[in-house]
Amino acid sequence: MPNRIPLISLLLALGLGAMPEPAASQALLPYTLQIDSAQLEQTALSLAEEAVQLARLQQYELAVPRAELATQLAPKNAQTWTLLGSLYLQVEQFDKGIEALGQAQSLSPENPSIKFVLGEAHFRKSNYEKAAEYLQAGLKLKPDTPGALFDLGNAFYKLKRFDQAIAQYEKAFALEKNLWPAVNNIGLVKYEMGEVDSAIKRWEQAIAIDDKAAEAMLALAVALYTKGDKAKGFAMGEAALKLDKRYATVEYLKENLWGDRLIADTQKLLATPEMKAALVKIQDTPPPPQMSP
Repeated sequence: MPNRIPLISLLLALGLGAMPEPAASQALLPYTLQIDSAQLEQTALSLAEEAVQLARLQQYELAVPRAELATQLAPKNAQTWTLLGSLYLQVEQFDKGIEALGQAQSLSPENPSIKFVLGEAHFRKSNYEKAAEYLQAGLKLKPDTPGALFDLGNAFYKLKRFDQAIAQYEKAFALEKNLWPAVNNIGLVKYEMGEVDSAIKRWEQAIAIDDKAAEAMLALAVALYTKGDKAKGFAMGEAALKLDKRYATVEYLKENLWGDRLIADTQKLLATPEMKAALVKIQDTPPPPQMSP
């Protein structure tokens, strides 16, 4: 979903794409314990690497047990705890995720990435104040992080602190010029504020960045239809739903942070005979044939 940081980006930010070699044991320990400790740490990191690879394939149910075992074998490794916490978020075990991430933070209290993931965890639990606190704490340590600025914008948006939300989205976009979801979300905020023309400009800007941005296309279609440009609204709405028909469901719109005003207007557009017919046609269209390798 465009309004969330993908796990893989998160793992790369955490440095988990390639797990480090374990540190050598303390020289004063008996030699046999050095070998055992090093082997346990190496096994833990190998398991963590396997979990990362499985996460890349979105096989989270297989990744979680490996990450759990990695934390048992290397309980003082902050990265394995962070990985486990991130994976718990993917399978929507939010309390377990927060607990694992708390363990990671106790081991590495000045790691901004852990604070960012904790912010994501609390956001997923709808605890937006707590999410904002963690994201701001992480940004104090690493201020030029577009994904975290974007997430902070989302937290402020949910808290209805609209001006602060827009400021964070603007900072994120200034750092990453292809981050169309930040521009799109400014449009979402502006629409809820009643600034429809300003929202339209933002969605047009997002589509200029990515002409396959179905979310911005549908939002723009709704705004145009609401302003009276019905023909263009129908055409753009159909084009958006051809790209991603999930946006025809209210639940999916809520997941992507659409506000009450925009959802109500979207329902009006989707209830028209023209859009109902377009949706039937889209539902009946078979998927494109798969190309042979």
